[in-house]
Amino acid sequence: QLQLVESGGGLVQPGGSLTLSCAASGFTLDYYAIGWYRQAPGKEREGSSCISSSGSSTNYADSVKGRFTISRDNAKNTFFLQMNSLKPEDTGVYYCVAQYLGGCPRRISIASFDYWGQGTQVTVSS
Repeated sequence: QLQLVESGGGLVQPGGSLTLSCAASGFTLDYYAIGWYRQAPGKEREGSSCISSSGSSTNYADSVKGRFTISRDNAKNTFFLQMNSLKPEDTGVYYCVAQYLGGCPRRISIASFDYWGQGTQVTVSS
């Protein structure tokens, strides 16, 4: 069974940091584009970051650029989202995604990802 499982969500104060992890099982990530989406309360889901399957393209939403970093460890079949300088507006459910031989367009939300994790809650509040 192909599965993505997120971990690392939680409550953090504004200005703090958090690292999300996404472990893949049932398939290897080597030829997959990977990414992170998020959905804030009452808002549409948005793509926050991605890396193409070739590794040649990495993109971030303007709202997180300079604060978030996506990375992957193919040896561990896991990828990550390092989030720094967190703001209350970063609060939401974060989903990891993957797509075989996928791309990473500048407008992340138009990309197609077949595999989604179950989501992990991130709350930024004092």
